[in-house]
Parts: sequence; structure tokens; C-alpha cells
Amino acid sequence: MSSYSSICICAFILSMVNEAFRPANATAIAHYSNKKNRTQSFSLVRLAINLGFGVGIGVGGLLASIDYHLLFWVDGCTNVVAALTLLVILPKVTLEQQKKPQEEQSPDVTMKEDRSALKDRDFLFFLIFVVLFGICFFQVFTTVPIFMKENLMLKESLIGIVMAMNGLVIALFEMLIVYKLEGRRPYLYLISLGTVLMAVAFLFLDIPLANGFVVALLAVFILTIAEMVAMPFMNSYYISRSPEKKRGQYAGFYTMAWSVAQVVGSSAGAILAQKMGFLHLWWVVACLCLLAAGGFYWLLLKKIKLA
Repeated sequence: MSSYSSICICAFILSMVNEAFRPANATAIAHYSNKKNRTQSFSLVRLAINLGFGVGIGVGGLLASIDYHLLFWVDGCTNVVAALTLLVILPKVTLEQQKKPQEEQSPDVTMKEDRSALKDRDFLFFLIFVVLFGICFFQVFTTVPIFMKENLMLKESLIGIVMAMNGLVIALFEMLIVYKLEGRRPYLYLISLGTVLMAVAFLFLDIPLANGFVVALLAVFILTIAEMVAMPFMNSYYISRSPEKKRGQYAGFYTMAWSVAQVVGSSAGAILAQKMGFLHLWWVVACLCLLAAGGFYWLLLKKIKLA
């Protein structure tokens, strides 16, 4: 790559391949797990991602200090190794093995094996609320670090410590939290609870405490708890609604919802911060969180009413 246009083309191809992996990965997790351990399985994958993210940052920084070209070579090689490892370790699946026993499926779908995701109205509403959740969530990686630097006057090293805490807490406690919560409450209740906690986290950024580091630390900690409560059960909810034959389609639409949220959240957050200021932005984000939480809870009430 020697020009800006070639970088854009390669970035587009790379993004397309990465996004194609996500629905297939979610479908594979659903296949190799069962109804009892499915949420824990998704959490275990999230744990692996967070550990890889943490290690990758350190290794990437080391490689970049030696030669930037090494980043691309090592990244490409690790992807090839991961692909070969999956082919070798995972057992091959035949068409007959893909058919799950009837009791493994959600009551919502046992009589609707050919239902398209586009005809599942509750799932479409769920996607809308996921987009709202995602728009708020992606502020953590875009506008929140800028707020920490410009408004809370934190140095880059302290911002790095605060942001690293997110991955560390997830790696240490998410599996335990999911184990304790799974089966005790409906998925939508836990998702709604996590979304409310995220609203609290953003409002916490508006508290005028003297110590900006404490504000940032507590806000990110609460947000991390919210993430651990809500996101694993989002995966379990849409998987539980998806017919076996349409599971990849459901996973694809769910991935698209997060992609839309990332694009909209990153740009809209930056624009609102510039026009209105960060303190007003956090109120807007908190209101969106509460709107999404109300939407998830509405789906739960609707399901209870139909039961």
C-alpha cells in the first residue's frame, strides 16, 4: 500500500471480511453450546477477545516501535494461524448433526422453522433498541477519552489505565456474573437492567467532583458492570428466538445493528460534543439509554402478556 486510495480499498476489504466472520462465529457458538451454557459460552468468547485485545495492544506497540511493517505481517500470520487452528481443532459438522433436538429451541420458534428474521417483529424492535444501546456504548471509545483529556484534565497515561480497567474487570468477573445471573431472570430483564446502569454511568460523568480521575474511574467501572450484565444476554436472546435454519440470518442482522450503531455513534457523538458540549452530550446519551432500556422492558412485558 503506497497511496491513500489503496489504504482505503484494503481497509474496506478487511472490514468486510471481519464483519462476515461475526455472524458465522455467533452461529458456531450457538451450535457447539447448549441452552444451559450458551450465555456462558458467549461470555467465554468475550473473555478471549478482551484478553487478546489487551495482549495485542502491548505487542502492537512493541512491533510499531521496531518497524510498522511488522504489524501487518504479524497480524496477517496470526489470522492464518487462528483459521488453521479452527479447521484442525473444531469437529466437522454434517447436515444431520446441525439439527438440534426440539427441546433445545426456544418455545418462540419450534413451530416456525422457516420464519425469516424480517418477519419477526419483536426481533426487529430488539434490533432498534440494540442500535440505541450501541450508539451510547461506542461513546466509551470515541468521545469519553476526549472528555477525560479536555474536561477532566487527565494525562494519556491515566486515560490508558482507566480504559484498561474495562477489559481487566471483564476478564476477571464477567464469567462469574453471568453464571450467577443466568436463569434467575429473563434475558430482556437483565438487558434492560444493564442499559439503565449504562445511563447511570454517563450521568456520573456530569458530577462535578474535584478529582477527575475518580470520576472517570467510577464511571467506567459502572459502565463495565452494565456491559457485563447486558451484552452477553443480548446474544442469548436473539439466538433463543432464531430458528435453526435461519440462525445465520438472525446473527447477520444483529451484527449489522452493531455496525450501524458504531457508524452513527462515533460521528453523532463527536458532532454533539462540538455543538453542545460534553455535559449536555452525556444527558442525551443517558436519555437514549433509558429509551433503549424501556424498549427492552416493553418487549419483556409483551412476551409475558402473550405467555
